[in-house]
Amino acid sequence: MSTNQLFLYTLHLADNALIIGQRNSEWTGHGPILEQDIAITNIALDHLGQARNFYQYAATLYNDFSEADKQAVDKYLPRIWKTFNRELQEDDLAFLRDEHQYLNLLITELPKGDWGFSVLRQFFFSAFQFYHYQKLQQSSDVQLAAIAEKSIKETAYHLRWSGEWVIRLGDGTGVSAQRIKKALEGLWMFTGEMFVATAYEEINVASLKDAWLQKVQAVFGEALLELPKNAWAQSGGKEGKHTEHLGFLLAEMQYLQRTYPNAIW
Repeated sequence: MSTNQLFLYTLHLADNALIIGQRNSEWTGHGPILEQDIAITNIALDHLGQARNFYQYAATLYNDFSEADKQAVDKYLPRIWKTFNRELQEDDLAFLRDEHQYLNLLITELPKGDWGFSVLRQFFFSAFQFYHYQKLQQSSDVQLAAIAEKSIKETAYHLRWSGEWVIRLGDGTGVSAQRIKKALEGLWMFTGEMFVATAYEEINVASLKDAWLQKVQAVFGEALLELPKNAWAQSGGKEGKHTEHLGFLLAEMQYLQRTYPNAIW
């Protein structure tokens, strides 16, 4: 994997964590009960911590690039940052890029929906992230392997927590079962993108699908849910082609930094 590909791969991992963390943070103060309000807020913070680690590494990679390498990834960098006359920083990558410069999975940017939608989305993503980080721990890149080793402990909890909620809702009341089934209809088409490989990914994500599907089937069996038969999948997020929802999310998330560029506390 080239240095440019390593940079884009690290950026992709950071964007995934940042965007789903931002979505989960929208539940702060709005959870169904206090304990779960705190739980999903902590999960959001875990994702933001992972994003920071990846963004810091991505910035370090870029700042060590040759001029040719920098030009090769120029379209993924914020334009306004170039007026600051300083090295690239993690906050520049998080807060100053436009939506087409983000490489996150589409599933992470969808609106939070109801509780069933958010926990099912978290379950799908955490199952993928868990097996992804398992493989990434064996990476030849020491820094990526270290971030994966640290992050997988958090991801294991996210997977367990969200899986328990999927079971609780699916095998709960008639209303809860209806809600989780509706969430499944809206989310399933976005799961396929996780296993569509791109040129910059070090891990062969297609090889993760069997383990992911086995985990999903195990939880769905307890939740009395059936896997949808529709195999059609939405994709494009990994190449910077996003839904309309990402722009609105970024407008809120980036407001302060966009209003006062280069501001520090």
